[in-house]
Amino acid sequence: MKCMSKIEDRKNLVESFSKENGFPIYPANGNPAVRCKIGTPRKELQKTSPKLVQLEEAIRLSGLKNGMTISFHDHFRRGDKVVNLVLDKLGEMGFKDLHLAASSLNTVHEPVIEHIKSGLITRITTSGLRGELADAISHGILEKPVVFRSHGGRAASIVQDIIHIDVAFLSSPSSDPLGNACGYRPDLKSICGSLGYAKVDAHYADKVVILTDGLVPYPNTPFSIPEDDVDYVVEVDSIGDTTMISSGAIRETQNPRDLLLAQIAANVLINSGYLEDGFSIQTGTGGASLAVVELIRQNMIEKGIKASFALGGITGHMVKLHEEGLIERLIDVQSFDLVAAESLNKNKFHQEISANEYASAFQTGSAVHWVDLVILSALEVDVNFNVNVLVGSDGIIRGAVGGHPDTASDSAMSIVICPLVRGRFPCVRDEVTTLVTPGKAIDVIITEYGVAVNPNRPDIAERLKPVRTIKLVDIHDLQKKALAIVGEPEPIPWGDKIVGVVMNRDGSVLD
Repeated sequence: MKCMSKIEDRKNLVESFSKENGFPIYPANGNPAVRCKIGTPRKELQKTSPKLVQLEEAIRLSGLKNGMTISFHDHFRRGDKVVNLVLDKLGEMGFKDLHLAASSLNTVHEPVIEHIKSGLITRITTSGLRGELADAISHGILEKPVVFRSHGGRAASIVQDIIHIDVAFLSSPSSDPLGNACGYRPDLKSICGSLGYAKVDAHYADKVVILTDGLVPYPNTPFSIPEDDVDYVVEVDSIGDTTMISSGAIRETQNPRDLLLAQIAANVLINSGYLEDGFSIQTGTGGASLAVVELIRQNMIEKGIKASFALGGITGHMVKLHEEGLIERLIDVQSFDLVAAESLNKNKFHQEISANEYASAFQTGSAVHWVDLVILSALEVDVNFNVNVLVGSDGIIRGAVGGHPDTASDSAMSIVICPLVRGRFPCVRDEVTTLVTPGKAIDVIITEYGVAVNPNRPDIAERLKPVRTIKLVDIHDLQKKALAIVGEPEPIPWGDKIVGVVMNRDGSVLD
């Protein structure tokens, strides 16, 4: 080819070739919107990052329109401040008919009630509802029923574009001006640990806004969410209260009944045949479930047993066993307390993962497929081993689906801890108020009056029969005992309006 000696000839040739072959033609000096001024110190450039904007500007630039879907994550739980902050701004800007697709909503989100009344929020998809918002929705304030999905089900729906997120508003304890975000960097105003639920939203949403009260210099490494998943960064006064991340359903217990249930559960685990060297485990958030970890610790030490990994919402209990060498690795989608959040920063085998990697039914490599033992709690169970963790026996929404059906379905052995009665309501019923986890996924139900093994798992029953300290009972006998204590409750006065729909892990309607 003959070389072009004149700049103009070269330019014409380049443009001609580009047009013929479908290549874009850019200005010779690059995109002026993002090109750095030559000679400007990088420290100064960070202050003028094109991504660093105010909240209202981020909303306008995102292209959000009425009828679209917005998402949030719940890693701060009752301490979250971002949902209310953003919805207030959206209401002020006059938006209407938005779909709120939060990973979960808590007691702190009571102001959403007013945004439903104003017409800002007309649809909700979530894993759980609590407090005044849950009560209002239970009584029909929302025209369309809330769609409840498990954490794994939500992640799969986002990946499959069943839930199409137009704009994700994601809080992060730290972010640099380009959007590299992390939830466990030390010495910051806020810390929540893993951003496992936010990671899915960040990767698949059309536009992503990071809200942070910890703006740090570039590069913010290690990061949970990379800059190429982020469109805008907004610095705010506060994204959440760190002291509240272990509040609500996540609790230590000194309740004698909870401790008795934990002791029975630990005894079942020890004699189940699954508590062997190299086992894996996940526990739920109830007091009894958390107490089991401490109780099996001594047995592990005595027998020289180590777990290969602990999964899910990681707690300080799990961190303690990891640091003692009793659990080799921690796989964390949601840090359940400050100890777990800080562990991500200091323990190299404590790994943060996305909700999709954690619990999607459609991902071969999702971690729930490889867990041996799961210890979960319940609001109610029934004679068919079905479990309800979402709606109280009075018909009021008061919980969350969470990862309950994900972990129960895929584990080698699932244990549900549930008191026989709670207040004046029997917790072992003929039929659960709301079906969340199908009975075929539940292997053992533990109450203070005995242990019921699913007839589908005779292998477990055979291993537990010789243990004199474990009282095996038929699930129907537990139901009769519960009714003998509190009597048959009055039927719930259901109305005609459907206020919530529970989705199965495969995307079908469960209840």
